[in-house]
Amino acid sequence: MKYISIIMAFLLMGCVGIPENVKPVENFKSEKYLGRWYEIARLDHSFERGLTRVAADYSLLANGGVRVINRGYSIKDKTWKEIEGKAYFVERSDQGYLKVSFFCPFYGSYIVFELDHEHYQYALVCGPDKSYLWILARAPEINRDTLAVLTAKAAKLGFDTGKLIFVDHR
Repeated sequence: MKYISIIMAFLLMGCVGIPENVKPVENFKSEKYLGRWYEIARLDHSFERGLTRVAADYSLLANGGVRVINRGYSIKDKTWKEIEGKAYFVERSDQGYLKVSFFCPFYGSYIVFELDHEHYQYALVCGPDKSYLWILARAPEINRDTLAVLTAKAAKLGFDTGKLIFVDHR
């Protein structure tokens, strides 16, 4: 039993790792990050497959964590899909490195590795490996130049940006 607990702890810790060459942003201010973010682009995963008009809402929990509500529209089912989770800082609250859970006790990395520090209008976010990537913005559309810069940064770090799915918000 002791060995099973050690193995489970090791596996769960592995889910909150940071991909090679990715560095979470410093001077992260959670109070400025709270609110609605629109998904501009993402790499494909089954939990979001087929969804359009995807957005995430972040609000503060009483225990210092962050409430996460992800919502998207399924054209196939003609219905909204929504899931609620919670996130907590992994190391420090001024670093964009969180662990998020939609199914306790399992956590995955939520790493903000690029951010508009001045106005908090766009962000690059990844998970525990380079198969997870999101480009987020405060509005459903983003300036083409900003999008090009964010995509180029992600590509330079080894994300397969040629497979990005650009989210329709109409």
